[in-house]
Amino acid sequence: MSWFKRKIKGIVTPTSEKKDLPKGLWYKTPSGKIVDKDELEANLYVSPEDGYHMRIGSQEYFEILFDEGKFEELWKEMKSKDPLKFEDTKKYSIRLKEAMKKTKLNDAVRVGIGKSKGKDLIIAAMDFAFIGGSMGSVVGEKIARAMDYATEHKIPLVVIAKSGGARMQEAAISLMQLVKTSAAIARMGKAKVPYISLLTDPTTGGTTASFAMLGDINIAEPGALIGFAGPRVIKDTTGKDLPEGFQRSEFLLEKGFLDFISHRKDLKDNINLYIDLILNQPVRDLVKKEQ
Repeated sequence: MSWFKRKIKGIVTPTSEKKDLPKGLWYKTPSGKIVDKDELEANLYVSPEDGYHMRIGSQEYFEILFDEGKFEELWKEMKSKDPLKFEDTKKYSIRLKEAMKKTKLNDAVRVGIGKSKGKDLIIAAMDFAFIGGSMGSVVGEKIARAMDYATEHKIPLVVIAKSGGARMQEAAISLMQLVKTSAAIARMGKAKVPYISLLTDPTTGGTTASFAMLGDINIAEPGALIGFAGPRVIKDTTGKDLPEGFQRSEFLLEKGFLDFISHRKDLKDNINLYIDLILNQPVRDLVKKEQ
């Protein structure tokens, strides 16, 4: 008898060549590459063999973008309510409690302020692990607050989108966040405070239809799924085959929806470069080299 069996389409087959690896020590990319966890972390969760950018959360982005990973979190205790008493297969209030317990987060976005390349920066980073990064009242409120805080204190803002779209359990309340965040961006524009939008995998639905596409500079990570409705929905609706790579960041860059695609290891440099250019101030890398 084999020490390991697998089930394929209802048939149990022996698999003696499989190794029993503890969960979490290895990762498999979509191209089939197996990567050691420690190696992956050292490479900012990018597969060193095929360049695949794995999904990461707010904490990882804060560590990448803030100097020495140091930051102060704003509005940390803010939590969603259940004003509609929504229930589908389970109560929304229960879903919230389960998501909080599983992720150790209070909602699908965190806002941090700290130094990046020596200057103040605010980052609002979404977490897909919390109910698919869906945008409810707390997500919209925290992002709008980050924008208004940035406007008041003249600090550049980066919003990192990773979302399945509006949170259906909050219905129209969720959709109101599109207007709220878009209005806050307009106030930033009038105050001439830089707003950089980073779109990661996936960025869809109402998030794409609002703040994610309204940056002074819109950046994306390689291979990120970016769109409003999903490819399958579009194909079923139109009845047509979609172009290769449809709704991936490279496709959107080619069509003019993005300004730049950045490898994760270059994000900190590129974001701060764009901020310096927008503010028409000396580029920090060049200043360091001259010194």
